[in-house]
Amino acid sequence: MNKLIRYTLLLVTIISFGEARSQVASKKDSVIQLFGVVMTADSLRGIPYTSVIVQGRRQGAFTNSEGIFSLAVLRGDRITFSSVGFKDKTIEIPVDLPENQYSVIQLLINDTAYLPATILKPRPTREQFERDFVNTPVPDDAYEIARQNTDESKRRALLAVLPADSREAVNYQLRQQATKYYYAGQLAPMNIFNPMAWADFIQAWKRGDFKSKN
Repeated sequence: MNKLIRYTLLLVTIISFGEARSQVASKKDSVIQLFGVVMTADSLRGIPYTSVIVQGRRQGAFTNSEGIFSLAVLRGDRITFSSVGFKDKTIEIPVDLPENQYSVIQLLINDTAYLPATILKPRPTREQFERDFVNTPVPDDAYEIARQNTDESKRRALLAVLPADSREAVNYQLRQQATKYYYAGQLAPMNIFNPMAWADFIQAWKRGDFKSKN
């Protein structure tokens, strides 16, 4: 008889505990509306564009220009408030919240960052300043870079080492084919008797176009 009573009490306890856990789980999984305002702790000013992030889920919102926000969350969620210049703050939504709404007034504390000290010292003497000022290299501006790139000697040097691109190669091949078809069935003229060709040859000789690249 005593064993029967003990087993009965144990069964009732297990059933009651299971129902309580199911009720807590149902409350925790239910959606509530979280809304409020984020303000500074010292002057009680609304902090605009503060991140309101739900930890563990890709869910969140931003406060408006007055620091007000609204977000759908679950009971038991952990909410983190983050803004530049302030320390992060994390709160937890109560699991046993009786209503489906929860309002907060969250205050954030200023996060002060101390930078290392920088000491500015003048030049020891005027002569040293003038010497350093004259010898300091000044980077070329856009006009000087363009002038150097269009210099004739630099363009000639690049022309001697850079290979022809695909467009130039195709155009050269098309010109060669056009010349071949133009003089098809007849003897092509020889540029050895062309004075313009001789002028181009002399100028190329003076420029050193025929010098060995080695």
